Amino acid sequence: MNNTLYVIIPCYNEEKVLPVTSGMLLSELTRLMETKKISKDSRLLFVDDGSGDDTWKIICSLSEASEYIKGISLSRNTGHQNALLAGLTEACGSCDLTISIDCDGQDDISAMEKMIDCYIDGSDIVYGVRKSRRNDSLLKRTSARAFYRLLESMGVKTVYDHADFRLMSERAVRALLEFKDANLYLRGMIPLIGFKSTAVEYERLERIAGKTHYSVSKMLSLALNAITGLSVKPLRIIAVMGILVSLLSGAGILWSLFQYFFGTTVSGWTSTLCVVCFLSGVQLLSLGIVGEYIGKIYMETKHRPHFIVSERTEEQEREHK
Repeated sequence: MNNTLYVIIPCYNEEKVLPVTSGMLLSELTRLMETKKISKDSRLLFVDDGSGDDTWKIICSLSEASEYIKGISLSRNTGHQNALLAGLTEACGSCDLTISIDCDGQDDISAMEKMIDCYIDGSDIVYGVRKSRRNDSLLKRTSARAFYRLLESMGVKTVYDHADFRLMSERAVRALLEFKDANLYLRGMIPLIGFKSTAVEYERLERIAGKTHYSVSKMLSLALNAITGLSVKPLRIIAVMGILVSLLSGAGILWSLFQYFFGTTVSGWTSTLCVVCFLSGVQLLSLGIVGEYIGKIYMETKHRPHFIVSERTEEQEREHK
């Protein structure tokens, strides 16, 4: 193989934007092949993540129209991270490098050439990093920065302003597939691989068509997976809280004994209630965090597959012949 590139594009209910962005991606792939940056065996690989619209039909028609387009359809909606992993798994062994990019057209397609140049210069992983967040609302900018700082404080390796627009060499993909985590947060797992990496800055654009499928609940779920899947610091925080509460409780007992022996005790309903409420809150919070980790352990022990491929465009083409 000679710089064979597979561009991995996860799709979920993208019938409105897919006909537009697929043409843009194919044009860029063709240009890169013509300039000999990548080989003629390079492909666009669309991953249909259990869409409920005509996304899969569009992918099949695109594959029939161009030999440079392939697609796989997952048996159900598994989430963006699992769909991306499915594409990387499918591409592994068929290419020298992969670039993952969203289907909505917000990631700058022209930045792919810079990523390939970095790969040629020896980088196994190239992160696409946003130059700015000026198109985001104040709330989104603030929450994103706070999230990155929180991950950093928890000991999770992260790349600021990087989503899932990245290049990975074949050996980096193979190393990633060695990870058997049930709860995926690829943005935190890939830096753990440790191969030579760099970053390419780009301007994130407005979505070309349709609406984002990344709701607040999905973002919070991803954040929870990031923290509980890659850090044990919350458990250590619970231990520290337990020590502090124990010390405070011991001080409270000494104070109450002192008051009792000197005969100055006064019935204190308010103080008792405050102590009970405080300790109850700490206990419930601690149980919730411990329960989250136990739930993760439970899911890890099942060894369920991250995804199941139900169809491939090659199979569709064979049926039509």
